[in-house]
Amino acid sequence: MLGSYIVKRLHADGWCVAAFVRDPARSAWLEEIGGTLIQGDILDVSTLKKAAMGRDVIFHTAAVIGTGDSPSAIWTGNVVGTANLVRAATIAGARVVHISTTSVFGRDRYHEEPTDEFSPLPKLPQVDVYGRSKQDAEKVILSAHSRGRIWGCIIRPPVMYGRHDRQFLPRIAPLLRRGIFPLIGGGRTTLSVVHASSVADGAVRAATRFSAGGKIYHLTNDFELTLADFVALAEKGLGRRIRTVDVPMRMGQAGFRTLALLLSTVRRRDLAQHMRGVFDLLARDNPFTSRRARQELGWSPYMTPDIGIPEAFAWWKKNHASNGNAMQNGS
Repeated sequence: MLGSYIVKRLHADGWCVAAFVRDPARSAWLEEIGGTLIQGDILDVSTLKKAAMGRDVIFHTAAVIGTGDSPSAIWTGNVVGTANLVRAATIAGARVVHISTTSVFGRDRYHEEPTDEFSPLPKLPQVDVYGRSKQDAEKVILSAHSRGRIWGCIIRPPVMYGRHDRQFLPRIAPLLRRGIFPLIGGGRTTLSVVHASSVADGAVRAATRFSAGGKIYHLTNDFELTLADFVALAEKGLGRRIRTVDVPMRMGQAGFRTLALLLSTVRRRDLAQHMRGVFDLLARDNPFTSRRARQELGWSPYMTPDIGIPEAFAWWKKNHASNGNAMQNGS
C-alpha cells in the first residue's frame, strides 16, 4: 500500500522510479502508476546491490508484519533485511528513508505530554516480536548514519489506511459490514490513523532535505478524526447503513479482556496480545504529535478523511467482492 503511494508521488514529481518486488506478476499494476519493476528480495544481498546501483534514494517500505509469522521470520525480515539494504545503499551511495512504526513504543505511548520523536523507547516484552524487531531495525539505520556509511532518515507512521491496504481495512471492514459497531465511550476519541498518501508525502519531503539525515519524524496526525467520524465515513464507502451502539468505557474494557481470554483459549495468543492495543486505539486519544514534520519538512497532507476513508472502503468492497477473501492488485 504505502509503496504504491510513494511510487505515484515520485512519478508525479518527475522522478525515475523503480519498484523492488519479489513477484513481478503480482506487482505488474505498479507499472501503470509509474514504477519500473526489479525482481529481488531484501534477504538476497546480490539482487539488492544490483537494484540499488544508480539510485539516489531508497525508500525502505518492506516489512514482515503478520501475526501468523514466526518470531525468527519477523526478526530476519525486519532486521537482517534492513542491514542488507544498508549494505547495498552504502555501495550505491544512496540515501535511505526507512519506514518504521509507532509500534516501537508498544503500549508505552500514553503520557501527559504528546509522544514525540524525543520520547525514549521502552523495553518491550518478549512477546512483542514485531515491535522489538522494528526497534532493532531503527538502530541499524541510525548506527549506519552516525558512522557515515549512509544518509539515513526514519519515518514513523501509526496505523495507515488507503487503497491496496492488506492490514487495517481487511480486519475492520468485515466487522463494519455487518451493520453494527460499538462506539466505546461514545466514539469521541481521536484515532491514531493516517492516510498512506500523507505518509508518502512526508517520506518524499524527508528524502529531499539533507538536514533530515539522522532524524526521526512522526507522521501521525494528518487530520483529527474521531472513531464516530471514522465509522460514518466508512459507511459511505461500504454503501450500507452502520448502526452504532454506545458502549461505556468499563464495559468495553471487560469485553476486550474476555475476547483476549477466548483467543488464548483457542491457541491464538498472537492475536490475544494485541487486544489491549486495539482497545487503546478505539478508546484513547491519539497520543502522538507530528509537530516536527510540519515545522522541519513543511508536511501538509492534502488527502482529507472525508475523501480518503470512503475511497479506501469502496476499494476494499470492490476487490473483496470480486475475489473472495483475497485482495486484488497487490494482495
